[in-house]
Amino acid sequence: MLAPYRGSGRLTVLQPYRPVAAETDGDRVTGVTLAHRDRDDRIEVVAPYVLDATETGELLPLTGTEYVTGFESQAETGEPSAPAQAQPMNMQAVSVCFALDHVDGDHTIDRPAGYDFWRDYKPDFWGDRMLSWRSPHPRTLEIVERSFTPNPDDDPLSVNADQRLNPGDGNLWTFRRIAARRNFVDGAYGSDITLVNWPMIDYFESPVIDVPNASWHLAKARELSYSVLYWLQTEAPRPDGGTGFPGLRLRGDVTGSRDGLAQAPYIRESRRIRAEYTVVEQDLSLAVRGEHGAVSYPDSVGVGMYRIDLHPSTGGDNYIDVGSCPFEIPLGALIPQRMENLLPAGKNIGTTHVTNGSYRLHPVEWNVGEVAGLLADFCLARGESPRAVRGTPRLLAEFTDRVSAAGVQRRWPRIAGY
Repeated sequence: MLAPYRGSGRLTVLQPYRPVAAETDGDRVTGVTLAHRDRDDRIEVVAPYVLDATETGELLPLTGTEYVTGFESQAETGEPSAPAQAQPMNMQAVSVCFALDHVDGDHTIDRPAGYDFWRDYKPDFWGDRMLSWRSPHPRTLEIVERSFTPNPDDDPLSVNADQRLNPGDGNLWTFRRIAARRNFVDGAYGSDITLVNWPMIDYFESPVIDVPNASWHLAKARELSYSVLYWLQTEAPRPDGGTGFPGLRLRGDVTGSRDGLAQAPYIRESRRIRAEYTVVEQDLSLAVRGEHGAVSYPDSVGVGMYRIDLHPSTGGDNYIDVGSCPFEIPLGALIPQRMENLLPAGKNIGTTHVTNGSYRLHPVEWNVGEVAGLLADFCLARGESPRAVRGTPRLLAEFTDRVSAAGVQRRWPRIAGY
């Protein structure tokens, strides 16, 4: 999608760089410093608008933009699922995923240095060691046992993908299967390929945001993932009574990484801006909204649908699962309370710890990024600010028309009569 713009020289993509500093003048960002990942090379970037599409909202502390992390208090948000006191360092687990297939031979990796710790690791709420087939059911918290059958001789098209009837995680191999060999001509794939994004790779020992030793904890999260793989290859109980699946092979070629794991951790919960409008649990909770459906915002710029799904957290919380209605994305959640030319472009929008559990999903992040780009372009063309666009009925109508014309669905259809 970017190739025509890169090829014509209209778009420059700098890789692999990350933001390390920023300059501001009052309520405006005047420049951002980018550092190369592997060498001593820095670039100063100046632009009329800056969009923060980082996984963790890296530009928010660098620019002094007001933001929140972790769990807000019930006194602040009124949310039924919020605690009495704010818990800013209570954040959801991060996960370092990896891809596997199962072929002939012994593909066992070297024993990870911290394997003994992770093999014996047993959180209070887990019901067993994390390295086992037993873990809490995300919705009921009942301790359930999952199965694992590499390369089942199944028909992939018979898989029931209706999560109301089948959450899909009963057999971990098919749960995240990304290539089913039966979908291809014979011989194209010697094995299915499955993505390991399972309960036992959730790392919740510590936050990895706004802590001095974040890199150490990210390394431990990678060690946990390697330990899960080593356990699968050597000690995991098999249906035939044996242990270990040495034919499991790490597919770093699929993830595009040298170490075989995902190139980056999946971070479910970002820093989140203090926004003109913050989405709260009461806006979309099925228990609260019922037949009325989620709140319909006059400034809606998109839609999403996912349960409020919070993974175990660094504060010792188990899964938190709240049924939700199909929801909208308010423009007010993309506008910081103070900063004028910084826009969130991912999951760093104005949600809470609770509603982030719905809005963190990738289609919503994509929607937010598209709209942030459209908003910056709209403001540049008219010489207006994002705040003025939202606060001026004429401008808001023009902008939402532009969003719709770009193909962004702003509201869920209303269906009645059956």
